[in-house]
Amino acid sequence: MKLNPFVKAGIGLTFALLWSCPTLAALTEAKNFGLEVKATAQSEDDRDLGTQKGGDVNGIGLDLRPWVYGESGAWSAYAMGQAVVSSDIIETDTLQQSANDENQQTTNNDRKTKKNYLAMREFWVGYSGFTPYPGEILKLGRQRLRNDDGQWRDTNIEALNWTFDTTLLKANVGVAERFSEYRTDLKELSPVDKDRQHLYADASYQWMPGQWIGLRGHHTHDNGKLDYPEPGQPTDSLDKRSNGDLTWLGIEANSDAYNWRNTNTVNYWASITGMRGDRDSVNALKSDGSRPDQAKRSQDVNGWATDIGVRLRLDPQWQVGAAYARASENYEQNGLQSNRSNWTGTQSRVHRFGEAFRGEMNNMQSMSLFGSWQLREDYDASLVYHKFWRVDGNKPVSSNGIAALDNTTDAAGDIVASTSLPLADGKKDLGQEMDLVVTKYFKSGLLPAAISQSFDEPSALVRFRAGVFKPGDAYGSNVDSYMHRAFVDVIWKF
Repeated sequence: MKLNPFVKAGIGLTFALLWSCPTLAALTEAKNFGLEVKATAQSEDDRDLGTQKGGDVNGIGLDLRPWVYGESGAWSAYAMGQAVVSSDIIETDTLQQSANDENQQTTNNDRKTKKNYLAMREFWVGYSGFTPYPGEILKLGRQRLRNDDGQWRDTNIEALNWTFDTTLLKANVGVAERFSEYRTDLKELSPVDKDRQHLYADASYQWMPGQWIGLRGHHTHDNGKLDYPEPGQPTDSLDKRSNGDLTWLGIEANSDAYNWRNTNTVNYWASITGMRGDRDSVNALKSDGSRPDQAKRSQDVNGWATDIGVRLRLDPQWQVGAAYARASENYEQNGLQSNRSNWTGTQSRVHRFGEAFRGEMNNMQSMSLFGSWQLREDYDASLVYHKFWRVDGNKPVSSNGIAALDNTTDAAGDIVASTSLPLADGKKDLGQEMDLVVTKYFKSGLLPAAISQSFDEPSALVRFRAGVFKPGDAYGSNVDSYMHRAFVDVIWKF
């Protein structure tokens, strides 16, 4: 495989960091290295809701993630690589967005997802000598950024990030920008990530035992060069068509609800976020193929979102709960989110808006009812029902799980062009979904605190996670009745 310059640079930097560590021999003796082996089987049917031929995924993949970590005084260094081989284009990584890269009509293959690839997930150096607290560290490099609800940050990205984590106060401050995917198949960034800088800060205070309140802020500055359409020239889905500045400010409160080890009889979480900013967007060509009168349009954007939930513990093993989320028609998330968290009260992280639908907080409201079961640290299970609606029945929504298409055919009935399927005007019902996530854990393992968030799982396990989505009338009548996405993951750490 041919490595692009960014991947080469990442690999080179990684080895430079590791071999410059003066305690590499001691690191080896302390077993601060290892290999995470993950085998994933995926079954997926009708992501496109039956709007094109194919659209199904059935395959198995092997994901190998070697890692190495070293410390010398207040300094530390970490790197994790990745090698994936599979029989189909499947998702072995829960951080991987379910984008339709394989379906994009591009003029090149620079963002064409492949079955097999190499990658660098993380490479960073850290310094923890600013304060005497063990939960404080400054990291520079590609790293895992994550907050408890996964709705602000949960991704691997190049960043300078400072974390302060104590019993009473938790805080993060940082700046991040994606320069590369560091994968041998994805040589080009998504247009939304090109030249987009993120600045963020958050702080939470435990004002009484188990009760947290916090403030969060995030700003994105995007001054990337816009790609304007040219008459007679084909467009590319990798063209950058908008940029601008957006700011999010939010307040949150919770009862340590995302800590699956807590034994509270009642758990709750609540957050409200406001967003505002400005955006420049490229205007499309006129219907006759000529240039528009104005090359771009500028607009102010603003919106708000809320997420609330309550969970009741029936006994040491069983919990039930309900959750509600709403995002205004112009609200959008900052692009670093996964929306995965421990909101059902188990060790397994579950998608907040459906394992199949994978909605985002954008012109959407959802109601969720769930039950969960946790048997010590050996088993857990979550059963979730979701119902989704549009807030404005005339505006689109964002979903990483659905890719329905509107096809243009010729006289012979062959598809000559496809675009995203527009939702039916005035129809708000997006659909409903049932999710099931069941996990069996085999053994526990301890990792250095500085790298614990780099791993989604602390144990070897077998997990089944699945969602079945039934589209609502917003998708019209010419789509299939159901779509599903199911995974079996087997993880073992050496």
